[in-house]
Amino acid sequence: MNWTRRILLLLIFFILTGCATRGSQLETVSEVDIERYMGDWYVIAHIPVFIEKNAYNAIESYRLDGDRIETTFSFRNKGFDGPKKEYHPNAIITDPETNAVWGMQFVWPFRADFRIVYLDDDYTTTIIGRNKRDYVWIMARQPEISEQEYERLVRRVDEMGYDTADLRRVPQRW
Repeated sequence: MNWTRRILLLLIFFILTGCATRGSQLETVSEVDIERYMGDWYVIAHIPVFIEKNAYNAIESYRLDGDRIETTFSFRNKGFDGPKKEYHPNAIITDPETNAVWGMQFVWPFRADFRIVYLDDDYTTTIIGRNKRDYVWIMARQPEISEQEYERLVRRVDEMGYDTADLRRVPQRW
């Protein structure tokens, strides 16, 4: 798929889903040590956006660059041997008091709502959500977590008002 078509699809995505937040505020964590948060996060489960519906080995990587966070989202499409896809959105921290609310920008000038709604004390598991409760990502520093930990995180997602029946577990094999 050429770049023009990708940009057009992303633009249509943002127009259809809306960039403004609606509904009740999704509570974020009280504080994120942004430097500690940087690095690789394996996507364990998600309510996916259209580009990641068939993702395998999905990883979200963050690198602090001044006041921006350079992001690399990579995955294999439709299988472990599928073509590798890679996207490079930038994030801007929109709540510098907590560092827990970001604007994720795939296409200028649109920024998607991105909220760190759960983060364990060891910075090993996190949940990213949106006020609209349309998409969510459960991520970990390792490609696998225990079934007990997974179920605990799914319960948290449910308590936030998401329909957990829409969660897709991302296959990870390294």
